Amino acid sequence: MVDLARRFGLAVTLTVLALVTVGAVGTPAHADRVTVTKDDVTMELRKDGTLHVVEKIELSGAPLRRTFLTRTRHDDGNDRVYRVSNVRGASFDGETMTFTGSGTVEYDVKGAVTPLGGGEELRWYAVAGPAEHVTVSVSGPGRAENLSCFAGEPASAIGCTGASIDETGATAAFEQQGLRDGEVLTIVVGYPKGATGAGPILERRFELANAFTLNAVTGGALALLLLLLVGGVGLLYWTRGRDARVVGAQSGVVVGHQNGQFTPPDGVRPGQIGTLIDEQADVVDVTATVVDLAVRGYLRIDEQPRQAYDAPDWLLVRLPSAPVAALLPYERALYDAVFDGRDAVLLSQLHGSFTAGLSKVRDELYQDVVTQGWFARRPDSVRTRWTTVGVAATLTGVVATVLLAWFTTYALIGLALIIAGAALAVGGQYMPAKTSRGAAVLAHTLGFREHLASGEIGDIPPAQRIELFSRYLPYAVVFDGVDRWARVVASIHGDGRPADNLYWYQGPAEWDLSKFADSMRTFTMTTSGAISAARLFRSF
Repeated sequence: MVDLARRFGLAVTLTVLALVTVGAVGTPAHADRVTVTKDDVTMELRKDGTLHVVEKIELSGAPLRRTFLTRTRHDDGNDRVYRVSNVRGASFDGETMTFTGSGTVEYDVKGAVTPLGGGEELRWYAVAGPAEHVTVSVSGPGRAENLSCFAGEPASAIGCTGASIDETGATAAFEQQGLRDGEVLTIVVGYPKGATGAGPILERRFELANAFTLNAVTGGALALLLLLLVGGVGLLYWTRGRDARVVGAQSGVVVGHQNGQFTPPDGVRPGQIGTLIDEQADVVDVTATVVDLAVRGYLRIDEQPRQAYDAPDWLLVRLPSAPVAALLPYERALYDAVFDGRDAVLLSQLHGSFTAGLSKVRDELYQDVVTQGWFARRPDSVRTRWTTVGVAATLTGVVATVLLAWFTTYALIGLALIIAGAALAVGGQYMPAKTSRGAAVLAHTLGFREHLASGEIGDIPPAQRIELFSRYLPYAVVFDGVDRWARVVASIHGDGRPADNLYWYQGPAEWDLSKFADSMRTFTMTTSGAISAARLFRSF
């Protein structure tokens, strides 16, 4: 029996020790848990609407971090902001206040007052849990007319433990027992109208849909600005970019010869025509000038012999007796770029110095139309200036739209400036304006194009036809009629007998003028390709 009793006692002892051990290990430790054991808050609403808060707090554990509710949704476009400042006794980073231990903390709040129909309402999220016992005392610039308080989530409608107003109405008191972590004690006190004259602080909430709100104001402003800005661009073109008017008598078909002599209208040369018509120096203008220099006796084009699968090539030969000094500046620049001190050069070898020289050719072409009096200013400079203004206006409109979208709901108004700037940037391509002289020369040139398109040979003495219609050919290159006029040239023989070559174009052995049209088409295409490689001229 004694042995049994000893065994029973030992078992009981071991069981008790086991329970104690489990309790010591398994029970969560709360030593590091921070809790507000007591929180006494005194609030004073001042005449300017500032809420001054004094909080005497007793902590169990430290530090305590309390996140303030400083921003709430006010309406579809704005947030309500509560500004906490002048914090003493704790640290505050704009959202979170850190208490290092028990003590007194003071701070000010702006934006907690809301004007209502018959008065003003003070609403503030006084204390955030966890807190065991909270008391709040509120005084203000007038008699408290009503009050309420809520405990729980920030939007909770559950009343607090207690709320009362003293007999004088000067002080409202609130109490809350057991505020858990994540819960807030919200106090609300009503005051007479005009007690502070303060109101909520609103900050616009950025939403793309709100930024581009279309209503009577934004729609009307956008329409008015578009009318003014785009109308202004149109007026600018009408007054600055329109060619001078040409009288009807200056229009009509213009024949390019007189008494068997080549007489282009107004002495215009093939390279000038493209710039005159569309205000652009094009690849075809330079190609036509190469052909024109050959036809006029400054160089000769020798087609090279080739096998069936060889690429075609031509030798450009400088003629020593040519009056180079009589060339126009853009023609001389092209002549120098082609030969560069050489007596002859293959078309396939036109690169390097030739490409570099084309920049001067383009510059001289634009300067030439000003020298001729056809334009008051260089077309390329006019385009660049107006396009730059248009791009700058577009970028300004983008910046204005972004700023308006960020700070207002009138971003649509900024679109008007973007549209106007884009219109000016595109319209800048059409701003070069011809003078009255330039417009007249253009009318004559277009009449000459009609004559070339007709392909009429007319009553020209046979001995003069090859030279005369060879002079037509460079103009046909510009007007995209090279095939027609190459065939015309190939079919004409000055002495009535077939010819193997032209004075300015030589073919290889077993070549005759029956192949000239194909050769000329290939030559112009190959030359245009060599010029296009420089990327200095517009090509189609």
